[in-house]
Amino acid sequence: MGAVHQRIARRALTPGAKLPSIRALAETMRVSKSTVVEAYDRLAAEGAIRSRPGSGFYVAAPLAPLSLAEIGPRLDRAVDPFWVSRQSLDAGEGMLKPGCGWLPAQWMPIDGIRRALRGLGRTAEIAALTDYGPALGLPPLRRLLSRRLSERGMDAPPDQILLTESGTQAIDLLCRLLIGPGDTVLVDDPCYFNFLALLRAHGAKIVGVPYTPSGPDIALFAQALAEHRPRLYVTNSGLHNPTGASLAPSVAHRLLKLAEAHELIIVEDDIFADFEHEPAPRLAALDGLDRVVRIGSFSKTLSASVRCGYIAGRRDWIESLVDLRIATGFSSPRLSAELVLAMLKDGSYRRHLEALHGRLAKARAATRRRLGALGIEPWIEPAAGMFLWCRLPGGLDAGEIARRAISADLVLAPGNVFSPSQTASGFMRFNVAQCTDDRVYGTLEQAMKAAA
Repeated sequence: MGAVHQRIARRALTPGAKLPSIRALAETMRVSKSTVVEAYDRLAAEGAIRSRPGSGFYVAAPLAPLSLAEIGPRLDRAVDPFWVSRQSLDAGEGMLKPGCGWLPAQWMPIDGIRRALRGLGRTAEIAALTDYGPALGLPPLRRLLSRRLSERGMDAPPDQILLTESGTQAIDLLCRLLIGPGDTVLVDDPCYFNFLALLRAHGAKIVGVPYTPSGPDIALFAQALAEHRPRLYVTNSGLHNPTGASLAPSVAHRLLKLAEAHELIIVEDDIFADFEHEPAPRLAALDGLDRVVRIGSFSKTLSASVRCGYIAGRRDWIESLVDLRIATGFSSPRLSAELVLAMLKDGSYRRHLEALHGRLAKARAATRRRLGALGIEPWIEPAAGMFLWCRLPGGLDAGEIARRAISADLVLAPGNVFSPSQTASGFMRFNVAQCTDDRVYGTLEQAMKAAA
């Protein structure tokens, strides 16, 4: 009964769908046929299913509102992706957020944003302030993005770029286009936790592949392809979230050969590209945007309030994505696109990035030193970016530490939030830009002692 209820909650079974026969379910679940008969009788009695004599059993109950908490493994809220996101988004002024995934407000280009807003208010056409944007998004911004991608070795003409509200919306649109409920999707283990939440919302079967300092474990990646026949692989190539690792050229080439052999589509989420000093290899550049779709965003480097992301991909996919975009969001935010364009053109964004690279380097060194004093060591030394993926000392459980820390107004990101296999309980991700306050380390030390 629980299995049937769960499949209905996940939308794997919808009203009118036929259930497995009594014999088939008994064999699948390794129980007797009489057990299945009783389960179906009870489900019929409560109105969840109905019997059609001579035909079988069918789902009868109307769909309940979708609850993402019911999708995937049942986790304690301290090791749940939504727990970290909600605590970070709703944090009050006094809360510290070393577990969140964005820069502090004072690290963002505030003066440049204000200057661009004033400029738009004075000079922008009325349509830019009031109208919907074009179907693909603001043409001048797409042309500029095309040039930026060309500098990174990617040939993406403006008509192969679709503006979105964010990187998350970009992945959502691609999931709507490329997978259906029950399709298998490969992710890294660990990976960005919202990949897991979004894929579960689409009813995907998630398979994790262990991640190494140079990329996914190629032998296990090939094994997963042969065993599960996935439709998609979703990853970060540069400045991987949460580990900070970068893809090695040899691994990138082998990944693309495997993708071609197994007809695998790769979604390359590259929202951290502008944090790099020297760009790592990109699957989209090596592939020529054939099997690889590239996603970008300015939420992490410019403003999370100015919603602007994009998808670069094959023309036929972009054409279909436009229809999906219109159906689900109608148009990209034109004012946000105008603002991003203004900042990219006037040089303020470039100057902001130059200063940010140096500031983050100092923060990584300082955070690494102070965490080391508590016995917390980084898995690797990232070349750039805001994240340190760290191993806790003495078998400490990151989820337990996070539970204790939140009562002291400290939001942490325990390792199992990022792990589809739930094998990262001894790890934690730290955002170095959010670790500059001395209280982070005092509260963390107390939580570790209490957890021990």
